[in-house]
Amino acid sequence: MQLPIDPILPDVAAALDSVGVAVLQADPGAGKTTRVPLHLLKSGTPGRIVMLEPRRLAARAAAERMAETLGEPVGQTVGYAMRGARKVSEATRIEVITEGLLTRRIQADPELSGISTLIFDEFHERSLHADLGLALALEVRAALRGDLRLLVMSATLDVGGVAALLGDAPVIQSEGRSFPVEVRHLPKPWAQPRQRGPRFEDAMAGLIRQAVAETQGSLLAFLPGEGEIRRVESALSDLPDLDMRPLYGALPFAEQRRAIAPGPRRKLVLATAIAETSLTIEGVRVVIDGGRARRARFDAGAGMARLVTDRATKAEATQRQGRAGRTESGVCYKLWTKGEEGGMSAFPLPEILSADLAPLVLECAAWGANAADMPFLDPPRAADVTAAQELLQMLGALDANGRITDHGRAVLSQPTHPRLAHMLSKGGAGAQDLAALLEARDPLPRSAPADLSLRLLALRDQQSYQNRHPWQASVPTLKAIRAEAQRLRTSGPTLSDAERLALAYPDRIGLRRPGEAPRFVLSGGKGAVFDDSDPMGANRMVVVADLDGDTREARVRRALPITEAEVKALFPHLIQEADRIEWSHRHRRVEARRDTRLGALVLASKNLKGADPSKMAAAMGDGVADLGLDALPWTDAARFFQARVQLLQGAEMSDLSNAALADTLEIWLVPHLGGMRTPEDLRQLDMFAILRGLLSWDQQQMLDALAPAAIKAPTGTRLPVDYRSDPPKVAVRLQELFGMTTHPTVGPNRTPLLLELLSPARRPVQMTADLPGFWASSYADVRKDMRGRYPKHAWPEDPTSAQPTTRTKKRS
Repeated sequence: MQLPIDPILPDVAAALDSVGVAVLQADPGAGKTTRVPLHLLKSGTPGRIVMLEPRRLAARAAAERMAETLGEPVGQTVGYAMRGARKVSEATRIEVITEGLLTRRIQADPELSGISTLIFDEFHERSLHADLGLALALEVRAALRGDLRLLVMSATLDVGGVAALLGDAPVIQSEGRSFPVEVRHLPKPWAQPRQRGPRFEDAMAGLIRQAVAETQGSLLAFLPGEGEIRRVESALSDLPDLDMRPLYGALPFAEQRRAIAPGPRRKLVLATAIAETSLTIEGVRVVIDGGRARRARFDAGAGMARLVTDRATKAEATQRQGRAGRTESGVCYKLWTKGEEGGMSAFPLPEILSADLAPLVLECAAWGANAADMPFLDPPRAADVTAAQELLQMLGALDANGRITDHGRAVLSQPTHPRLAHMLSKGGAGAQDLAALLEARDPLPRSAPADLSLRLLALRDQQSYQNRHPWQASVPTLKAIRAEAQRLRTSGPTLSDAERLALAYPDRIGLRRPGEAPRFVLSGGKGAVFDDSDPMGANRMVVVADLDGDTREARVRRALPITEAEVKALFPHLIQEADRIEWSHRHRRVEARRDTRLGALVLASKNLKGADPSKMAAAMGDGVADLGLDALPWTDAARFFQARVQLLQGAEMSDLSNAALADTLEIWLVPHLGGMRTPEDLRQLDMFAILRGLLSWDQQQMLDALAPAAIKAPTGTRLPVDYRSDPPKVAVRLQELFGMTTHPTVGPNRTPLLLELLSPARRPVQMTADLPGFWASSYADVRKDMRGRYPKHAWPEDPTSAQPTTRTKKRS
């Protein structure tokens, strides 16, 4: 049978023969996975051809299909290898492996003895293993094996960057296409904003029913995870004459094989992204794409990875659509409108930019390199590398200089995450149960408490668990966990399960917050909370294995209680005494304590005697910043002084505004806070003296000249100037200004003062910023009014020539 990839197979072989590297781009269903390795073998490629696949099912299926093409059983010319399963022989020339195995082989044999060609299939998925494997292979080719041939294949890859990474490798594109696929979008969005609509599973079930009614042949529906698969399966249980087959990574392999194998009846496969690439599901002519994908996201600040459900990308949608046209023309139903497609991202984010980098950083250290210096298509983020290095140093896998330790090499030899490998090497017999349990999906339903001991009991004594607890445990999941536990190796003294868990998660030891039973602070610094009904929340200390990833306060899904004695025995090297001198927002005072700490946890605390006075003063400064400047003992004199200074801003005068003072507390205030601990102690401060001390002698002279604290009336009376008013204001009895013909001014721009003219009884009479104008205009009316009210006072007709007076009555 002719496949679209066939015409360009000679070009692929020629490129590898001539330059040793190439990039192949071909549409989904073109046949590259099975045709390319066989053609390279036929064209005389020496040695062994090793092809990487992102998933176990795809690796096994590809090997079986190629072996079938040759008319041989798997394990002869074509074989496969993956964790826990291997079918190869001395006769094997093409070996299909899962991506993680390549790293192990390069670390064990950097020259890749006997291997002539590495093929990276479905590289567009950009898994951490694929990126690391390609980076290591490039270093091997550059330093040890110039003859090592590298071929990167994909359907939806942005090939320019990969070609450049390979040294301007030739790009070969297959112009042939698989069978045509008709695309059917929704006429309108299924979920309307601000409108109650069907949930995702209901919408998908409805679209699947439509596809069943309108088409012929088997169907493949893409859903983000097992939970959605099971709910859609339940919603469609009434469909007649249709075999429903779930397909997801945690499914036992035999059931995965049933899902992709042909059957006597029409079939509906409900699958995750496991079915996106490198698989031909017999008889499928119809694809129903829900447009969602589940991905792991790592928060370097929290040290936690979490699964999130995102919109699928255009590249993923293209891959899924291609499943319908692999063997004949087909139809693809999409749970979104054509207009919505424009808002989809082009490609998914590579795992190296979103995953936990601890395994990658440890592998690079074992290779003798820093992850930041390796030839990755997308360099990892510095913060993620730093977080991974800090974790590995905490586990003892890296030394202080980032070099791998002997313990790190032991950790690397375990087929699991460095956290769990560390636990296996230190936790003794029984640690393998816990490690396998932590790597698997939860065997208990979501309604079960977070207590991991329930899961361990179900794993170790299922009958006892069933007799004592109401939550139904998943038998297939427990079976898979037991099988995984048998593969793992343990050493070290036997510890409790809580101690083992703490070895794996030293940054997730939790201490209950005072008075807040279900809320905890973790040793890594983040917050965690149990459901109010969960009895685990009553423990003083816990070790947390699984959280929902909330960045503010994560909800605990699995944990164990632990004692302080166990923590101290496990981590004497991590427990430190530290002096803490700080302002307590809760208690509104400076606290000086000596804490016994494990990371962010304060295991014990006592009063610190003889605390550093400078640190005490700095902490009180933090207190003022917390309380605000109004907590200081401001007097009218201090506020008046501050206002005078502000009038001269821009005239080489210091800035004493509230904003400037708040920003520079450590400079002008903290030196005066010695011995102070509480807001009441602040009453000792002389704010006027402190503020005046902030001005130089020249500035003080300028201030007194241009913004005097007071002016003199013609009577000699000292009149304080209120600079808080705009413009500055003086209150004065009208009679004291008789004979004054020039209006008083202040400031560098000679701003006229606002004169508040008072009656003999000091009641406001008139406001003016132009005294000569007042004498010439309004004074006559004011004089008439004042003579009526105060007949015994002198009210001259010509105030400009009259004598000012402080008297309240005429002379007799």
